[in-house]
Amino acid sequence: MSTATPEHTIDRPIDRWFAHYSADHRNRGNQAIHMVAVPLILWSVIALLWCVPVPGSWFRPGLWAALSMFLAWMFYYRASRSIGFGMLAIFVAMAWLTRWLHDSLGTTGLFRAALAVFVVAWIAQFIGHSKLLEGKKPSFFTDLKYLLIGPAWVLSKLYRKLGLSW
Repeated sequence: MSTATPEHTIDRPIDRWFAHYSADHRNRGNQAIHMVAVPLILWSVIALLWCVPVPGSWFRPGLWAALSMFLAWMFYYRASRSIGFGMLAIFVAMAWLTRWLHDSLGTTGLFRAALAVFVVAWIAQFIGHSKLLEGKKPSFFTDLKYLLIGPAWVLSKLYRKLGLSW
């Protein structure tokens, strides 16, 4: 009999975070809202950071977004390699989209679009957690780390649908 443990046992911190996050997201309507709103919030934060001015002429717009994505990616990769690689793909796609939008709309246009998406997506999140649906406060009210767990949780649900392990 093998003593090896599967990659996703409850001993990993990410599994405990997912278990806690899932406990706060049992309502199917709230889950559906999260599947849309969490990626939109993630993109909007990246886009808002893209708009922060970069000092000097050595760096290009998007530096703060790139640094933030890299730090978040390190968190995800340490928690789970497969989640880390999936989030890396998501970050690359969102960075590409954001750069394209920045080139098309300019900094002011990107800022306005990102701010609008951010506000609407957060309103949706709070509707999902209202007494009408979930009736529980968002997980990040107990620990801000859950702001990072949300996107990984959405990705893990996608992995499950695709039959992939995380």
